[in-house]
Amino acid sequence: MIKAILFDLDGTLLPLDETKFMKLYFGGIGAKFAKHGYDPNQIIQAIIAGTEQMRSNDGSKTNEQAFWPVFFQRIQGDSNWFYDQFVDFYETGFDQVSESTSPSEVPSQIMKILDHKRIRKALATNPLFPKIATHKRIGWAGLQVSDFEWISTYEVSKYSKPSLNYYQCFLDKMGLKAEECAMVGNDADEDMAARELGMHVFLLTDCLNNHQGKDIQVYPHGTMNELYEWIESLPEVIE
Repeated sequence: MIKAILFDLDGTLLPLDETKFMKLYFGGIGAKFAKHGYDPNQIIQAIIAGTEQMRSNDGSKTNEQAFWPVFFQRIQGDSNWFYDQFVDFYETGFDQVSESTSPSEVPSQIMKILDHKRIRKALATNPLFPKIATHKRIGWAGLQVSDFEWISTYEVSKYSKPSLNYYQCFLDKMGLKAEECAMVGNDADEDMAARELGMHVFLLTDCLNNHQGKDIQVYPHGTMNELYEWIESLPEVIE
């Protein structure tokens, strides 16, 4: 019996144009720091380098702790000032990036069905963003932070997708076995990796990422409406 569902965010609960998202995101950050005399391209390359460090994090530190030393290897400046500037961007400029998204009413309907069925919910977005940015994107999707029992952000996560350790952390936090959980996401590599632990999976195809050209027929898959039907078919959890 499925007792909990882990949801990806970008391209799953929050449909988006990934190329446009990155263009607006990096464009906004670059413009912000250009006003202070920094080369936007150097800032962006430092962010990319820090992000790659988070992607390869070995669990010895949080992703936040993995990111900043790499960033400051490439950019000189006061660390507290940079932290404040990034927070300010997420508070005041990040919402412009929502132009790359196409929110649907279906995810909020799915949340209600899961509550009715007593199926627990967690947000398994790749933890490459801080909490403030993740909470913003949850809002763009028409959802509430309180919809989820556990949310992965770079402050609390020590691994990234597709590491099986990333998914194991959810199981440990929620006190569940792999076969009691399902992972729903749009990335054939990062999200479907959860199946290697024994989790159920559902590959959302509306904003499909399949960079290695995998045969998606091996996974339960479908559109947002088909995901709704799949979730509607799940039995209620009886404790």
